[in-house]
Amino acid sequence: MTKASVSVIVPCYRSKASISRAVESVFTQTLRPIEVILVDDCSPDDTLEQLYAEQQKYPAGWIKVIELPQNGGPGSARNAGWAQANGKYVAFLDSDDCWHARKVELQYNWLEQHPEVTLLGQKFASGMQREPAVEDVSCTQVTKRQLLFSNQFTTSSVMLQHGVKSRFKQGKRYCEDYQLWSDILFKGGVCCNMDFPLVKTFKPVYGDSGLSGQLWSMELGELGVHGALLREKRIGILPFLLAVSWSMLKFARRVVNSYVRRR
Repeated sequence: MTKASVSVIVPCYRSKASISRAVESVFTQTLRPIEVILVDDCSPDDTLEQLYAEQQKYPAGWIKVIELPQNGGPGSARNAGWAQANGKYVAFLDSDDCWHARKVELQYNWLEQHPEVTLLGQKFASGMQREPAVEDVSCTQVTKRQLLFSNQFTTSSVMLQHGVKSRFKQGKRYCEDYQLWSDILFKGGVCCNMDFPLVKTFKPVYGDSGLSGQLWSMELGELGVHGALLREKRIGILPFLLAVSWSMLKFARRVVNSYVRRR
């Protein structure tokens, strides 16, 4: 079977119940990646044992399991997997998401035809009950202005060049993905979005638990991204102030929406 030179990195923390679904969605791709790297972020439950059980289900060598000695958050776990990746491209998948069956095929072939592109993803994950048929798939380039005011990429949708210099910020637990995309784009990378539902998510948009429930921490993480761009002189003071103001307005809306959902 022909395989794509893609390494799939899955950070795992308390992922025992969902990891099988995620891995199966990778194995059943129409164009299978060369490897999956499961990174246990020092889970306190039986996640690690489940990762080794997953490893035994599939062809020898296809799944690598990495054990981290202490919990560092999803960005640090992805970096650990990235350091051991062998593919020309790296793709990220959260342990509680899964992929459209043709995700790797569509992204890999498109990136091979557009070597100038650093990163390819999708803005929104989907709660689709059925996988849509693939018809005409288009891609659009993401601008600095767009990314400054809103994270344009769902982490589980991203496939990027392995050799890109930027990495997730070690120890950053909120908006670590947004930090990386911004670092890549504002340092000259070319980032594009594919207009097709590549990812199915099982997380609530703004839930009551997990990462999506920590609204204020996520807001501080987003503001930290803007602050880093200002300190590095990637943006001026006016764009910074506009981005911060817009971010706070979005935060207020999320708080209201979260309150309404809980009633």
